[in-house]
Amino acid sequence: MSNDAINDFSVAINNLLQTIGTLAQQQVDLVTIGIKTAGQLVEPLVKSSSDLVGNLFTNCCQIIQNITSALVPKK
Repeated sequence: MSNDAINDFSVAINNLLQTIGTLAQQQVDLVTIGIKTAGQLVEPLVKSSSDLVGNLFTNCCQIIQNITSALVPKK
């Protein structure tokens, strides 16, 4: 009878440790999914922002060239 109590206790401890391990793994999975999702959300914003800045610089250069050509006397 003593062995049954020890076995039941061992099974209970084993189940408790498995549950704790499963919960810890789920927390890690949630953090990983959150990081991946944040990266997927930020990626298009970064691309659009870089395209916008590139277009802005191109337009500024064109404006400066037009102003310069308008101010320089023609031969």
